[in-house]
Amino acid sequence: MSLRFVFIGTAELACASLEALVRANLGLLVGVVTQPDRPKGRALKLQPPPVKQSAERLNLPVFQPAKVRQDSALETLAGWQPDLIVVAAYGQILPPRLLELPRYGCLNVHASLLPKYRGAAPIQAAILNDDAETGVTIMKIDAGLDTGDLLTKVVTPILPSDNAQTLHDRLASLGAELLIETIPGYVSGEIKPCPQPAEGASYAGKITKEAGHLDWSQPARALWNRVRAFTPWPGAFTFEPAEPQGRLLKIWEAEVVDGMAGQPGQILKADASGVVVGCGENALRLLTLQREGKRRLGAAEFLAGHNLPAGLRLQ
Repeated sequence: MSLRFVFIGTAELACASLEALVRANLGLLVGVVTQPDRPKGRALKLQPPPVKQSAERLNLPVFQPAKVRQDSALETLAGWQPDLIVVAAYGQILPPRLLELPRYGCLNVHASLLPKYRGAAPIQAAILNDDAETGVTIMKIDAGLDTGDLLTKVVTPILPSDNAQTLHDRLASLGAELLIETIPGYVSGEIKPCPQPAEGASYAGKITKEAGHLDWSQPARALWNRVRAFTPWPGAFTFEPAEPQGRLLKIWEAEVVDGMAGQPGQILKADASGVVVGCGENALRLLTLQREGKRRLGAAEFLAGHNLPAGLRLQ
């Protein structure tokens, strides 16, 4: 097989697929398209996206158009003469003119079992919804949002120990392996694209920072899933009562306490084993906590320096 590839991606999830494509040596990777550098941190210093960092380590040409739909961007890509374009976690919808460029079309590495969880946050959605399993789908991109024909899938269980980061890392690795297994069969015609079923389709939209605010009237298991789904970003949080406004308290790790109940948000117990908080159903034990501007601490160390007495109501 001798193909000319272009890789399009931005986020960390895409890096494993890019690196696997280089290692597999299925053809010539002629260039990498990623989003522009963005200001980050308190100093708002420009930071390159993860895919750019990976591409530069691999000595690959990098192209960073503001919008890939722009005529100038499409002309650059046409000049690369790709046979196949591989896309993963790019963050922009590809225009029809781009989809028509390569003779084998554009393949996408998507971190869900399509048609479930189309959209930007499938990993978080799977944890939030208490799913037992999730996976990666390789699909052929069409003009819709993750609606293209399916090629291959791989399934993985969602473990109680998983959070969005650990699941992300596993799916990135599984997706990279599946991509390399899929391309030869797809190009040879052995793997046939299959339309997505209409049944079971759902959408996982972008997550906002505010989504991490814990609503203590929810069942403890739902809150446990929220902590896991939003670790490391945007983070699950609550507020300690304080004047003139509540003090933000970030929750990094928690567990459900069955058979223990109290008023939603009320601290029922606080000791070295954790801070137990009443919920709409059962209770949640907070195991790793962080006050705003402070270090992340296990419960015992946190309580040694911060007072969270029983009866206090978190907001």
